[in-house]
Amino acid sequence: MILAQVILNGFLVGAVYALFSSGLTLIWGMMNVVNFAHGDFVMIAMYVAFIAFTALHLGPELFVPLAALALFMLGVLVYYGLVRHVMRGPMLAQILGTFGLALVLRYATLWIFSANFVSLPENLLGDVQTFAGLRLEPSRVVAGLAALTLTIGLHLLLTRTALGSRLLAVAEDRSAAMLVGIRPDPMQALAWGLGAACTGVAGALIALFFYISPTVGESLSLIAFVVVCLGGFGSVPGALVAGLTIGILESLTSFWIGPAFKDVVVFMLFLAVLWFRPQGLLGKA
Repeated sequence: MILAQVILNGFLVGAVYALFSSGLTLIWGMMNVVNFAHGDFVMIAMYVAFIAFTALHLGPELFVPLAALALFMLGVLVYYGLVRHVMRGPMLAQILGTFGLALVLRYATLWIFSANFVSLPENLLGDVQTFAGLRLEPSRVVAGLAALTLTIGLHLLLTRTALGSRLLAVAEDRSAAMLVGIRPDPMQALAWGLGAACTGVAGALIALFFYISPTVGESLSLIAFVVVCLGGFGSVPGALVAGLTIGILESLTSFWIGPAFKDVVVFMLFLAVLWFRPQGLLGKA
């Protein structure tokens, strides 16, 4: 029963990993741009949730959509204000541009909120429940199930809708898309908005059970890159599989070996997969 509890906890956390990593893989698949500020987008969403709760007295049913909207707007602004311009330059300009954006967001937040850790109440969604011998924390259960649903929804949006077809057409061949009347700039701005909105929802959900600080984006960025590389760049299903795998693996490692070794085991798996399958689990060769 203890092992089942450990796996359940890892599954729920892994679903949240998959959601905010899906935003990163969407942007990579659309524009071949690596967003080094992705983890800091999640951090901004966590602070949006914290401010909405403490200052505006909004509950999760309101501050989660608010974080998604705020990050969607931030994503579109970043595309038009920065990414559209650095895309014309070499890859190094793209890397340094998004890395510089990450530093601006991180230190601006540090200046506004200081380095103190803050958090939302643990029982914001209710007290711990027991079902079939398993201990269920409402905040983790809601975060995990919502993240899983939204990740699947993002995949369906890209593969089963006309909007998704236009997004994928621009990703496949920008010039050919223009020839059939698709304007690449709005589609790419929308991709950045959707990717950032995913991090907004994930960040607000993570804030329900995780500490909040200006530097939390550093560790979350690392997780996102591992998830995306492991699942395959540009593959939302790959991000889902990799996110769940890493969440469960971290939980099992913490239980069997110790929390200090969970990152070591995850990176050993990551390196092993890339050694035998460099394109990732579900990426294209």
